[in-house]
Amino acid sequence: MADDEQPHASQPGYEPPSSRRPTSAEGSLEETPPKKHDPYAAFRHLGFSLYSIGNVVSVIGRLMLFIAVEWEVYERTNSATALGLIGLAIALPVVLLSLPAGHVADRYSRKTIVLISQALSAICSLALAVVSWKHLDLPAWPILQSGNRLLAAIAGTFEREANYRFDDLSLPLIYLILLTSATARTFGWAARAAYFPTLVPRDVFANAVTWNSSIFQIGSVIGPAIGGLLLVRMGFPTIYVIDAICALAFFFLVLPIRRAHQGARAESNAWRSLVEGLRFVFSRKIILATITLDMVAVLLGGATALLPIFADKILHTGPVGLGWMRAAPGIGAFVMALVIAYLPPMKQAGRTLLWCVAGFGLATIIFGLSRNIWLSLAMLFLTGVFDSVSVVIRHTLIQLLTPDEMRGRISAVNNIFIGTSNELGALESGLTAAAFGPVLSVVGGGIGTILVVLGVAKIWPETRKIGALDKDLR
Repeated sequence: MADDEQPHASQPGYEPPSSRRPTSAEGSLEETPPKKHDPYAAFRHLGFSLYSIGNVVSVIGRLMLFIAVEWEVYERTNSATALGLIGLAIALPVVLLSLPAGHVADRYSRKTIVLISQALSAICSLALAVVSWKHLDLPAWPILQSGNRLLAAIAGTFEREANYRFDDLSLPLIYLILLTSATARTFGWAARAAYFPTLVPRDVFANAVTWNSSIFQIGSVIGPAIGGLLLVRMGFPTIYVIDAICALAFFFLVLPIRRAHQGARAESNAWRSLVEGLRFVFSRKIILATITLDMVAVLLGGATALLPIFADKILHTGPVGLGWMRAAPGIGAFVMALVIAYLPPMKQAGRTLLWCVAGFGLATIIFGLSRNIWLSLAMLFLTGVFDSVSVVIRHTLIQLLTPDEMRGRISAVNNIFIGTSNELGALESGLTAAAFGPVLSVVGGGIGTILVVLGVAKIWPETRKIGALDKDLR
């Protein structure tokens, strides 16, 4: 546009002369003062606050349940394979149902799905309490005996030593209840992941992700630590009842949150809708790279499933020590999440992500080699520190790059990769520990994690170029 051609008032570029800021020819350009960083921005919104309180209570109960069920199964079987099968029972619904769950989350009320999943989770936890309480009085039904024979046959395929046992009739029921609970939580997880971004405005979403990660880590600290102590004093059924109460608490805290606008509905053809979600993920190299990085790293580098073995046979700390080992990553992640919340947004998120996942692998290797409880706790603390950073970066990237009407399906795809990597990682750790020993399983997984980082940096070089997370990346 020529200097003497001014836009007309009806044109998009028009500004009345009185509203224009001076140009360099007229004087210095006035700069708008930068907006002050508010570390508590997400909590200024009531829906997020209620959700967060419920979430931390739910996580505390769930982590207490995990430590109890792992110790109960290991105590009754003396089998690393049995620990790995816990991961399989939880992973199967994630693998088979995550995509349908994502479609459902985009078709129906996400809040309603969250509430239903929490109610079903509470029922399953109460069922675990009854089975654990009455495990010596269970009838010798042929189906339970057949289930134990199947479990023993699976263990016999992998175990190096034949000192395992599968004679408690509660074991098949425990796995069945975990499978049912995981099914409810698969639908709930897809809905929660899509519902969560609607609780805050877009400009504070990165802050909300940081605090959401912090809240999870608070639960990851309190749950295992209290769970280990209560396990010694009160037994398994009490832990399961507490988890049921925590799940219901989340239910009643989410209930008053106003229903948010959900955007356009997913199309009614479920298969076409799911394929659309997969196509979106595979067309965004940054999303694919970050999901792959986290999935394979957790699959190979997680030592969580083997902590009962380390507590019992290597570090000799018992259930109380197991609780603190379970809590140590959460302490590290919580400390790091607080640091992230108070610092300005990261400027080099891609490089930070790669370095943190590599650090996670290195800390895992040192933990596997350690014979000192304090060194082991320190390394688990560092795995939480590194994991906290990578979680914040990955969750922020995925949500900011995803349209609202597709968040359920993309969250479902993410859940298949990430959710199953935790549980399938537990299966992989249990089976490799049964075949080669727990130390080799953990150390080998840490080495594999570092190799995955190198591979992702090579295959998707754009990952290294990801900049600040406070910008619109779409």
